[in-house]
Amino acid sequence: MATVAATATTASNFDRSTRAGSLRCPWGYSPDSKRRRRTVRGRTKTEVRDKLKILREDISASVQAPAAYTVRQAVEDWLESGLDGRSASTVTKYRYVLKPVVERIGRAVLHDLTAHDVRQALTALAKEQSTATVAMTHNALTRAIRHAESRDLIRRNASALIDTPKGQSGRPSQAMTVEQARKLIDVAGDLTKDRLGAYVTLCLQTGIRTEEARALTWEHVDLVGDADQDPSVPPSIAVWRSVRLHGDTKTRKSRRTLGLPLHTVDVLREHRQHQDRDRLKAGDAWKEHDLIFCTGIGTPLDAGNIRRQFRAITDAAGIGQDWTPQELRHTFVSLLSATGTPVEEIARLAGHSSTLTTEVIYRRELGPVLTRGAEVMDAILI
Repeated sequence: MATVAATATTASNFDRSTRAGSLRCPWGYSPDSKRRRRTVRGRTKTEVRDKLKILREDISASVQAPAAYTVRQAVEDWLESGLDGRSASTVTKYRYVLKPVVERIGRAVLHDLTAHDVRQALTALAKEQSTATVAMTHNALTRAIRHAESRDLIRRNASALIDTPKGQSGRPSQAMTVEQARKLIDVAGDLTKDRLGAYVTLCLQTGIRTEEARALTWEHVDLVGDADQDPSVPPSIAVWRSVRLHGDTKTRKSRRTLGLPLHTVDVLREHRQHQDRDRLKAGDAWKEHDLIFCTGIGTPLDAGNIRRQFRAITDAAGIGQDWTPQELRHTFVSLLSATGTPVEEIARLAGHSSTLTTEVIYRRELGPVLTRGAEVMDAILI
């Protein structure tokens, strides 16, 4: 990177009638040994020289952004090359949450972006979106500009200079009462009506994450156990995978083996029989993935399919459609808490990385008395 030598190496071109013009500044050399030059323009000599001063400071700081490099370009560059190892769905999520902000400030030159610009864009978003969405958007924008910083395209991250404005109150997560859970179990247990019934039963009675349930294979399920061993081995599931990229569970402690309630064992056995009949019916169209929960031809279920079918099941159970599959997990933890299961045991069963996660999310339902997961579920739901 060459050092700028003030006006001696600076070419000028000013229109005397309007006093508008431009100044060109050396900017190092390209890989083919050609001299790079940057041009600044303005309506007056003073404006141009002020911009030239800023340009020289950028060159001294090794900032190499093109003069017209915009916020939109910075965001696109981050989405395309700054999220290595992330799944396509994650990239799509970030693109979606950034869209409203990019529509407002995307045309702004990144070098000229101010903290005030970012605050105005996020404040406008906060009038329509929840606090969680605004926080996700702010975080993504900050990371996109930080990616530009790492490539010497900007000196200062304007997004990192402000606090996230508070958005609208989103719908809080909810948990079913014991009575509601029993109604749901009764409807979900009728597997002749809905293939997803076993999915609902398993998630509710073991508390596994929905992405963990979608990745479960029959290889990781033991519906028999071994009563002859000392100590005896109960029926169980090995929660070692998820539908996340690379198949990893959410955290290291999410890898766990859970005992199955007796009712869940019966439902899974019946579910397997239904799946065998689906396999025979599909014939050559069947795609074998060994998945416990799959479509009518053996292919993986997507989250959208599960949400739609789940709402139909909750509606049939008479508890309404305002539920998400993730709230089966909230219900599991809340039911255990209501019967006195300690927070440490709940955290282990739920696969939380620490008891703090359990306490922060479920602190209103936590109780102090010792009990066990599978036995409790059998006792209160069957």
